[in-house]
Amino acid sequence: MAPIEKELFTAHTHITGGRHDGAGRSDDGQLDVKLSMPGSGKPGTNPEQLFGVGYAACFLGALGVAASKRKLRLPDDTAIDADVTLGTIADGNYQIAVKLRVDLPGLDDALKRELVEEGHKTCPYSRATRGNIDVQISIA
Repeated sequence: MAPIEKELFTAHTHITGGRHDGAGRSDDGQLDVKLSMPGSGKPGTNPEQLFGVGYAACFLGALGVAASKRKLRLPDDTAIDADVTLGTIADGNYQIAVKLRVDLPGLDDALKRELVEEGHKTCPYSRATRGNIDVQISIA
């Protein structure tokens, strides 16, 4: 693991109650969410949804960096759908798996693959999860 040499940003959050009727907020007030168990029908989101949004947003940013290195701009309607699955593994421990579907409309297939491969190499979420969870990426 490579240590951070230059800090760019640190998010500060506070959680109470966890995924069972909890709440989470950021110190700047930009994030303020209720938490609930998936499938409970109670108001609120859950860690898997938050992870999916965070990973997809970060991955889209990495795609933008890859595109800018090629003096390109991502299409305005670039989008990523993320599926984050919570389950158990053979030993009974919990695990997540991620599927990302990347839509880069108007770009040729070879360029789409290049951008996605480079994005997956550089995205901090991809780097953090590599070898730890199953991540599948498809291109629309």
